[in-house]
Amino acid sequence: MRDDPVYLDHNATTPVHPAVRDAMLPWLGAQWGNASSGHAYGRRAAGALAEARGQVAALVGATADEVVFTSGGTEADNLAIFGTEIAPARIVMSAIEHPAVEAAVRHRGGQTTLEIATLAIDGEGRVDLEQAARTLDAPTGLLTVMLAHNETGVIQPLAELAALARRTSPSVVVHCDGAQAVGKIDVDMRALGIDLLTIVGHKFYAPAGIGALVVRRGVTLRPSAHGGGQEGGLRSGTEPVALAVALGAACALAASDRATERARQIDLREHLWSLLVAAIPGIFRTGAGVPTLPNTLHVCVPFASGASILAAAPDIAASTGSACHADTDRAPGVLGAMGVPAAQARGALRLTLGRATTHADVERAAHALAAAASRSQ
Repeated sequence: MRDDPVYLDHNATTPVHPAVRDAMLPWLGAQWGNASSGHAYGRRAAGALAEARGQVAALVGATADEVVFTSGGTEADNLAIFGTEIAPARIVMSAIEHPAVEAAVRHRGGQTTLEIATLAIDGEGRVDLEQAARTLDAPTGLLTVMLAHNETGVIQPLAELAALARRTSPSVVVHCDGAQAVGKIDVDMRALGIDLLTIVGHKFYAPAGIGALVVRRGVTLRPSAHGGGQEGGLRSGTEPVALAVALGAACALAASDRATERARQIDLREHLWSLLVAAIPGIFRTGAGVPTLPNTLHVCVPFASGASILAAAPDIAASTGSACHADTDRAPGVLGAMGVPAAQARGALRLTLGRATTHADVERAAHALAAAASRSQ
């Protein structure tokens, strides 16, 4: 509805797409059955599950038997990090991982004698490959790096990092948190050279509560739950067929029009930026010189508060990105890692577009944000 706020927070969550909803609805009513049952109801459920598994695999260059359904990204990340046999006893992660990765790595490291090393990022928000080469020159058991950052949208040089790790550690397991990337950009596990890929349904038009860990053939993991042996023995428990079907449908939708939808969102994003930079003095854009997600525009309004700007613009539903503190010289989080001063980082705004975003939405958002910024500076 026209009176609803313009939704520019798609990196937080996306609405369930009508095609996805239509695919899953029968499994919330007319269709049912335990996929492990041998009768007709169970066989139909197993068939739907198999189709969904194939749809997920097709989107990311995998095979159906490599897809393990999970409850979402946090579970998938934890299965990857706690399930991997880490030898040599060293984990390397980027300095800007999502808490679902970072906290799991820290926890596992705290319980063992694992060494933990971090990869620094540069001023554009990308992992510094020169520093990474030195860090990965030591034997490493697990490398975990996100493909695209949830705040800045910056796409990481994952294939290069995987190659650097394998130069010294041929048997290293490479995990990628693909939560923000899958469904928005092309993701091919083989081309990236990764072993484990986290997928999160609610980031690209499936409901919350469903995700997947794609496990390359030949990689052995310890299970996260013991019981009936579902999901290749890695995650026992009766499969949520409706949610799995929804994830499969979201993957099929992403595959159907990825090039045209990506181009459309890039055009809208650039139009939004052109309006903002013309209207807000001093505004700057992070990650402008490197590849970013097509839907993500991360900006900072110097000497203003991003939270105050959004509070003064109720017509916009967006987020501030990093939480920053005025009483420090350096911002925390990704902006701090990029070296952005706190006085500038306080004005961070993460504006993320989606399938339903229109040209009119972008113009309405730009006008509201410019008016709010003029009152906040």
